[in-house]
Amino acid sequence: MAQYFSVHPDNPQPRLLKQAVALLAKGGIVAVPTDSSYALACHLDDKAAADQLRRIRGMDDKHQLTLLCRDLSELASYAKVDNKQFRLIKQATPGAYTFVLEATKEVPRRVSHPQRKTIGLRVPDHVTLQELLTLHGAPLLATTLIPPGEIESMNDPQAIRDRFEHDLAAVIDAGACASEPTTVVDLTSGEPVLLRQGRGDPALLGL
Repeated sequence: MAQYFSVHPDNPQPRLLKQAVALLAKGGIVAVPTDSSYALACHLDDKAAADQLRRIRGMDDKHQLTLLCRDLSELASYAKVDNKQFRLIKQATPGAYTFVLEATKEVPRRVSHPQRKTIGLRVPDHVTLQELLTLHGAPLLATTLIPPGEIESMNDPQAIRDRFEHDLAAVIDAGACASEPTTVVDLTSGEPVLLRQGRGDPALLGL
C-alpha cells in the first residue's frame, strides 16, 4: 500500500519529504510532482528499483530514462557536456526540458541506453521536487508517469494512488501538475535535435 504524503505546494513540509527519501533509500518507487506531469522516481544505484520502475511503466531497457538533478552543477558528473551544450542547457534550466546526452561512467550501464550509452538529464522547476532532491542529496532516476498502453501522462496524485497503490512506496501530493510531458532535445550529434515537443517551448532553444 503506497503511503500518501500531502505537502504544501509552496512550502512542502521537510518531515514528510524525509519520509519519502527514506522510502527511496530502501528501494521504493515514489510518484513525484514535476513542472510537467507526475513522474516515477527511484534511487539511481538500485537495480531492483530501476527494474520495478520499468515494469510499472511497461517498458524495456531500450527506453531512455532520465536523471532528475537539483541544478547544473550535477550535470558534469553524469553526462559529457561541452561549453556549447552547457550554454544551451542553461538557457532552459530549470524548466520542462529533458536533454539527451552522452553518459559518463558515473551512470550505471543498466540505466543508460544500451546501444547509445546516453542518458536523459533535466533540472525541474518545481519547489517540492527540488526540496526532495536536496534532501536526497543526489539525482533520482525517473520516467514520466504514463500508464502502460496509454499516451497521456498522469497529473492527479489521488488517481495515481488509486491505480498504482500496490506498485509504489509513496505518492507525494503537492497538488495537480500540468498534464504535458517535457520537451526532449538530443544533444549528442553536435546540433540540438528536437525528439519530442512537450511543455517546454522549443523556441527558447532556437528550435
